[in-house]
Amino acid sequence: MFNLVKTAVLMAAITALFMAVGAMIGGQTGMLIALVVAVGMNFYSYWFSDKLVLKMYNAREVDASSAPQFYGMVRELAQRANLPMPKVYLIDEAAPNAFATGRNPENAAVAATTGILRVLSERELRGVMAHELAHVAHRDILISTVSATMAGAISMLANFAAFFGGRDENGRPMNPIAGIAIAILAPLAASLIQMAISRAREFEADRAGAEISGDPAALASALDKIHRYAQGTPLPTTEAHPETAQMMIMNPLSGGGLRGLFSTHPATEERVARLLAMVRR
Repeated sequence: MFNLVKTAVLMAAITALFMAVGAMIGGQTGMLIALVVAVGMNFYSYWFSDKLVLKMYNAREVDASSAPQFYGMVRELAQRANLPMPKVYLIDEAAPNAFATGRNPENAAVAATTGILRVLSERELRGVMAHELAHVAHRDILISTVSATMAGAISMLANFAAFFGGRDENGRPMNPIAGIAIAILAPLAASLIQMAISRAREFEADRAGAEISGDPAALASALDKIHRYAQGTPLPTTEAHPETAQMMIMNPLSGGGLRGLFSTHPATEERVARLLAMVRR
């Protein structure tokens, strides 16, 4: 229930942001148009954002016949977590990473790159998929997928504002400084929303995932290994759509500057330390 409230608040906040940018671009008419767009985006994000993200990554669905070991692992972990069996996808990318998506546990999907299957041992991979199922169990997947979709829409709206400059209610060109402010502040606001959502969520998914798998040391080892491999192996789709980075088990963005400033994940060292503390306990 708490995550449903957070999702509703997120949608309301982004709707308000859309309307504010629309007003700056086109006055009252622009604000009304932005409201219609925002309502449409909220509806689309709730029902179809998971399909959009999976298509974006060219994910292919697998089953017990096409990927028996991986599919069987997810099925066993889902049973341990008392979850419905999610759809299972593979992404043909060398960068090791994984994510979960969907609007609820009954309509969930988990996806992993072929790179993570090559890099990790079976025990480590099991820890990673347990982490993703923890996101499903906590209903993080809806707010994660919705925020990724809406953040992309905000960035697109900001680019539109910067390109066209906008006009006031009397048809006069808008202050160019305001246009620049929109182009900077809109994606900045989207990044802040995602950052606030993601950091605490990752710690909790690490803890719960370790409990589902019964092996916190394996997840700690997996995170350390993914961190080292991911630094030299970019994930092109995430580089092109950085708003989806917060869905991954490890931030795959290679750029510095603002990308590093608004990292959606806690430091890997702290995540590993917390998991190892679970082992000692």
